[in-house]
Amino acid sequence: MPACMSVFTPVSVDAAITSVRIIRRAAPVWLQSFDMTALRQRKGSKGKEQPLGAAELQSQQSNCCTDHHPEKKLRGDWSWGAIVWTSVGWSVSVGLGLLCCIYVATLHENDLWFSNIKAMELRKRVKLNELEHNLSLSQDAPSEGRCSSNSVRGTGRSNVTHEGGRGEAALFGGSGTCSGSSILPRGPWRQCVSMAAGLLLAGLLALTQAWCVNTIHENLLWFSQLMEMEREISFRTECGLYYSYYKQMLKAPSIQEGLSDLIHDNLTESKRTINLLQRMNIYQEVFLSVLYRLLPIQSYLEPVYFYIYTVFSLQAVYVIALYLTAWLLSGSWLAGTLTGVWYILNRVDTTRVEFTISLRENWSLPFLALQVTAITCYLRPQLTALQQKVMVWLMYVTTFCFCLTWQFNQFILLVQALIIYTLDCVDFLTTTQVTTLYLVQVSSLLSVWLLQFCNSMILGSLVLSFIVAALFIRHCQSGLKTGSRLVRLGKLLLHSAMVLLLTVTINFLAKKALQLRSDEHIFKFIKSKFALGPTRDFDASLYLCEEAFGLLPLDTLERLAGTLLLYPYILTLLLLSGMLAVGALQNLRPKGVSAEERKGAGEGCVVALRPDVAYNLLHTLFYGLLAFSTMRMKYIWTGHMCAVAAYGVCGTELWTSLLTTLRCHSKVLLRLVRYAVPLAMIACLYYKFWPKLMEELSELREFYDPDTVELMTWISTKTPKRAVFAGSMQLLAGIKLCTGRVLTNHPHYEDKDLRERTRQVYQVYARRSPEDVHGILRAVGADYVVLENSICYERRHRRGCRLRDLLDLANGHVMDGHGENDPDLVPASHPRFCEAIKTDTEAYTTLFTKTFQNKTFHVYRVKKKRKKSTKNSSEPSATQ
Repeated sequence: MPACMSVFTPVSVDAAITSVRIIRRAAPVWLQSFDMTALRQRKGSKGKEQPLGAAELQSQQSNCCTDHHPEKKLRGDWSWGAIVWTSVGWSVSVGLGLLCCIYVATLHENDLWFSNIKAMELRKRVKLNELEHNLSLSQDAPSEGRCSSNSVRGTGRSNVTHEGGRGEAALFGGSGTCSGSSILPRGPWRQCVSMAAGLLLAGLLALTQAWCVNTIHENLLWFSQLMEMEREISFRTECGLYYSYYKQMLKAPSIQEGLSDLIHDNLTESKRTINLLQRMNIYQEVFLSVLYRLLPIQSYLEPVYFYIYTVFSLQAVYVIALYLTAWLLSGSWLAGTLTGVWYILNRVDTTRVEFTISLRENWSLPFLALQVTAITCYLRPQLTALQQKVMVWLMYVTTFCFCLTWQFNQFILLVQALIIYTLDCVDFLTTTQVTTLYLVQVSSLLSVWLLQFCNSMILGSLVLSFIVAALFIRHCQSGLKTGSRLVRLGKLLLHSAMVLLLTVTINFLAKKALQLRSDEHIFKFIKSKFALGPTRDFDASLYLCEEAFGLLPLDTLERLAGTLLLYPYILTLLLLSGMLAVGALQNLRPKGVSAEERKGAGEGCVVALRPDVAYNLLHTLFYGLLAFSTMRMKYIWTGHMCAVAAYGVCGTELWTSLLTTLRCHSKVLLRLVRYAVPLAMIACLYYKFWPKLMEELSELREFYDPDTVELMTWISTKTPKRAVFAGSMQLLAGIKLCTGRVLTNHPHYEDKDLRERTRQVYQVYARRSPEDVHGILRAVGADYVVLENSICYERRHRRGCRLRDLLDLANGHVMDGHGENDPDLVPASHPRFCEAIKTDTEAYTTLFTKTFQNKTFHVYRVKKKRKKSTKNSSEPSATQ
């Protein structure tokens, strides 16, 4: 799996750290995954540490993004943050409110053709509705929970006008499988008040989440009091790499020159010129840098705050998207409120944005949540043609933004395509809906392909191959959905086998034609994880040895159960899965079965499942399996898990089944339970977790990493600006951000040549001769090499998972320490380079010169004059 899916690039978390100082008590669970060794307890005074010398201070100031005066700008003062958050929140709320008002008015007109109803006919309809209402109050409704099939699939105007059904009267109306007509009618003013209250709560919960992550980020690092270099060092691993391009764009003389430097970059990889806009997903950094240049905020807001506030604003968008999804599914904004509360309380398992700000997933997952909301709305029954077009456009925009901001979008969309395929096989979606959803994915990927200068990784993706295969086989098999149930099951099995075979064939041919090998490390990881391939592969082992890429730990479920989230989620899954299975079997029946036979077989609203509910059910199931297989993928699952659980609590299906089983089902009791239970749960969560949340937000720590600051200061002042540095991926990302020096390798691991170069550079931690290491470093153009004690003497991982062990295995050498070794491994003929070079023997001093040292880092200059040797190691590809 990709390096950006973990907090640190999977080499060693110790490689990016220095000293440890813990605050008053043990760190909470959510903080244990962060770089604890760079934090210390805050001092009693608010004063900053003793400043560095004049030369060092001038060097640090030269690394600032702009030539502004920091004392005139915002430095952690929340007053400006409050203005930003309030503006964003209210803008979103007002926009959604206007959209919903237009939507309600359109539905009202399309359902009733209100503008063409005469006054007399209107009065007759009002009297008829009042009579029906009085009758419904005077008797129990034995058919409660039942509705005709028109309320599930009908989309035409005639179904409403001629049959007297009202359908769905509002965007968020209706729950379960029955339309809004099963609930007592409400006046338009009550609907408007309810919708306004729901949207207001959505905005408040979104602002609360943004405020929480901002407060934790500030309290964790004391970010407002850090020097510029310390702030940049706090962007660990690939976070620092991505932020460096935002800084680079701001320092460019003009936007055009900045874009040109990104397209023709020769600083990120030495001896190579690469197109960063093609290789990496950094359009968000480009957009923010341009926006910061254009907006009149340079005198009030520092660039780094503009960056982090934007990311935290996306967390607010994330909460709003989940809120709307739960509201659409259940028909009650109480479900959205419960979703937002659960998301905030389970923050340790729903997001890690407060300490990994620049990770691509923090940019993309909010757009994925918005896309799920748009799909949920698109699959709701009885949408007009205009409303469907609006939803298709929203799906495209959100899918495009999701794909543009994360390079691993193709794997997430592949899971989504499998969900659409499954729903298509069991007849929960129409042919038009399936084709539309597929084409939205394809058009979004192709749009990103164009923006990324024809990135071959997109064309060679599995999801494109799968969609082409699914549409082609579906078109060729016109009689797929005919015949008896057994015949259709057989056809579906054959159909799936043909789609799978064609997908593999298309993908194989595409990768051969494009000579694509950028994503092969991901498939190596998958094969090794499930014991389907060799386990000694260096790239695969690099991820397998990280806990983040293991199975989901059980303590995650314990935390989710502690917030009352897991239990309703499981009950909802069981109920909806049963309804999905029954509905699928009914849909697989021959189309000629009469209505009487269907009714006799028990078909009705109890087992019918709306397409939007079915999609969300499979969405949470598929991504839940993905999360259980790889822990870092849980952030895609847990947010949507909150929405599904809230739908179960506030929807009608769970309570209808329970009350029917207890034989006490009635309309009034159903309404009472649907509203009372979520309110009671919210009150319980507030009573139990509000004090804990306030205690967590009051945790005060301080960023403290003097060794790294000393290293970056030395590099900035004592080395040439075009000097090339070699070392670990995570450290080099920080060197590029803080000093602007040229790198040999970096954490963005999605390139075959870069992966090979990284493995070669890492030979400084293997058992290799000084001549071999010198030849490797000179081949990649390195002038300096930085050795880290935390990697050379690593103890965090078990034997066999330390970086030096992985290198020994890849080189066929016996590992260090006590334990068994494979019989084909042999003892190395040379000592470990990172240890032996510190002895200053002649074999090493003739090739390397020590230039810097502290208790964490050792820097050596690679001499250009090379001693002749019989062995020469060179990089397979030094140019691109």
